[in-house]
Order: sequence, then C-alpha cells, then structure tokens
Amino acid sequence: MNKLLNVAQAVPRQFVREYAFKSDLKIKWVRPEKIACFKPEKSGDLSKLPPLNPNEILPEFRDCKELEKADEAVKAQFLLSNNASYLTTKFYRDEMVKEVQRHAQDFGSMEAKLAKMTAVIRRYQERMDSHPRDKMIKVRLKELIDKRKKFLKYLRRWDYPRFEWILERLDLVYKPPPAQFHWITRKESLQKLTDTYCENLKEERLEAYHKQLQAQQIPFLEEAIKKMQFVRQEQISCDVPVTVTEEHIAESKRQLAQLKELRQAEEAASSQKQNEDGFN
Repeated sequence: MNKLLNVAQAVPRQFVREYAFKSDLKIKWVRPEKIACFKPEKSGDLSKLPPLNPNEILPEFRDCKELEKADEAVKAQFLLSNNASYLTTKFYRDEMVKEVQRHAQDFGSMEAKLAKMTAVIRRYQERMDSHPRDKMIKVRLKELIDKRKKFLKYLRRWDYPRFEWILERLDLVYKPPPAQFHWITRKESLQKLTDTYCENLKEERLEAYHKQLQAQQIPFLEEAIKKMQFVRQEQISCDVPVTVTEEHIAESKRQLAQLKELRQAEEAASSQKQNEDGFN
C-alpha cells in the first residue's frame, strides 16, 4: 500500500482548465474620478457667466452726464471691474433676473429667485476655480446648490411647463436624487464589462459568420443549378418521374442574377467611397 502511495505521489498530476477567468479577457477597470458636488458637472450648470465688459460702468452711474465729461482716471474709478467683487455679483444677478422676470418689478417670483441663486452659484464656482481651498465659499456654494434643487423640485411638482421653461432660460439641467443609493464597486463593474465584452464578441462572430454565408451564396447557387440540370437530364434519360422542373431552375437562375447585381452595386459603392476618402 505504501509503495502505491509513493508511486502516486511521484507522478505529477496535470490539470487542464476548461474554463476562463475574467483576467483572461484583458478587461481593465478604472475607478471613475470623483467629482465634487459644487462642480458644474454635478450642480447642473451647463454654461458659465458671460465675460465682463471691461468698459462696464456701475449701474448707478450709467446715466451720469458729468461722468461722460470726466477724465479717464476718474472714469476708471467707476468701472465695475475696478470695484468690489460683490458689485459684479449684483450686476450679474440683476442681468439674469431680467431674462426671466414676469414684469419690470418682479424680484420675488420663483423664476426670479432661481435666477438670483444661479448667478451667485456661478460666481462662487468661478471663485472656487481660482481659490479651491476657500472653505467658506465652498460651504456657501454647497448650501446654495441644495437650496436651488429644493426650489426646482417644488416647481417641477406644481408647474412643470414653467419648470421646463426656466431650465431652458437659465441653461440648467435638473438631476433628482436617486431613489436608491448604490455604491460603485469593482466586482460589479467587472461583471458588467465582462457581459458587455461577451455580447460584443458574440455579435462580431455572428456578423463574421453571416458575411461568410453571404460569400458562399453565389457559388452555392451556381453548383445547385448545375446539379438540378444534371438530375433533370438523368431523370428524363432514365424515363422516371421528373421531380426537377424548369420553373425550379429558372427561379434559381433569377436569384443568382439578383445576387450578382447586388454584389456589383455594393462593390461599386465601396470603391466610390474609397475614392472620395482618398480625394479628401
């Protein structure tokens, strides 16, 4: 008994794996980059504020006639770009409210409130791009984005046409919170990528097999016509019931002619396309 065990242990066992690991498919998963909630990609702001006109004067002094006659150094003191930042924010806020307000004195409607918040949010986002470690602005920006989402959620529920209109006017996209939170994991992502890879591979092989069968259609019909003619002649010469009629042969010849015309048209179209691509 011991001798048999020693012999069994001395002979190395060879295992042949008949299945594939996911690592054999060469599928690489990269964790998606985390985007902060105050970024435009997450907040829903599709556009930024327009650039400020360098010659823009403070709104309170636009109609001042004395300023028109003043020196350039004096005018520079009244330029919007040379004054406090909150005045620029106020200018953008008023300009955005004018686009959505119901009348000239409308500053408290839902549309006007959303326009004010959107202007301030985009000003804060510009500030975060240049000063990403400004925690005070970061907190204000997050709170303002959440507040605007609540307003949009309310408007979407009670007046959907106005909700769609305000999104178009302010160039926003509403992203409601998911009904169920779901973590992105490597295992599940690899399973989805593997399924997608297998489906694509199956489609590619089916398409290749379909093209292979199409390439064999013309030779198959030519061979079938020859065999049918031969069988018909043999049946007639042997004086047995004829099973292959002239109609069968004519139908096969008609199919063959149609296939040849179709292939010629496809070849002409492909050659024309290659010539156009080469010319371009």
